[in-house]
Amino acid sequence: MTSALPPLSVVLDTNVVLDLYVFEDPATRVLWEALEAGRVVAWVEEGMLAELGYVLASRNFLRGREVEARRTALERYRARARLLREGEGAPVAELPRCKDRDDQRFLVLAARARVDWLVSKDKRVLSMADRREMPFAILTLRQAVARLETPARAGGAIERVS
Repeated sequence: MTSALPPLSVVLDTNVVLDLYVFEDPATRVLWEALEAGRVVAWVEEGMLAELGYVLASRNFLRGREVEARRTALERYRARARLLREGEGAPVAELPRCKDRDDQRFLVLAARARVDWLVSKDKRVLSMADRREMPFAILTLRQAVARLETPARAGGAIERVS
């Protein structure tokens, strides 16, 4: 009897979520399918959902898109993401500081949720990818998709942590 591997766990930054659930970028299809199938689990905290809602509500965002489309995108992501509440998760050891304080919370959540990957489009976050003290891999969206595609072609397991 073969036991299934637990789902890969990730934290997705706001821009990655927008590409997946709002713009439906074809380049993100592999990641979207993995999330929908439960092979990948995205962790989120309330503040991140609030930020996403704020971005979606912005008058300058999604010109020409209806309010309902914005609400649907937020609901679709909220339905797939797992919420980690304040005080839950693993204790966080000292993490390197991100140059952008607003992005530090993505690092902290990734550590608290003990994720495999933090997937980001933010250059300041991505600049930290080679830091040895990170307990998770920091990947671009393209790198995450490539890692998800590789085992499907090779029949192997997903590379969890770099």
